[in-house]
Amino acid sequence: MASNKKLVIFSIVIVILLVLAVGYIGYGIYAQAKVQKELSVFQQGAQYGYEQAFINIVETIIAEPCGSLPLTANNKTVEIINVDCLTAQTQ
Repeated sequence: MASNKKLVIFSIVIVILLVLAVGYIGYGIYAQAKVQKELSVFQQGAQYGYEQAFINIVETIIAEPCGSLPLTANNKTVEIINVDCLTAQTQ
């Protein structure tokens, strides 16, 4: 009888440990998938921002055919000019 009772207790402990291990592994997989999804959303947002910035620059250059567009980054400024305007001025 005592041996049978020990076997039942041992089985219950093993089952509890197995459930905890599976839960821990499942939570790890869930957390990793969540981080991956957030990273994907962040990358898509950054890509969208780059595209919108580029589109705005191009649209500004088109709207001001021979004007220049100053762009500033890290306290440095460059002027963007349509190359067609440069060739038109030299001719």
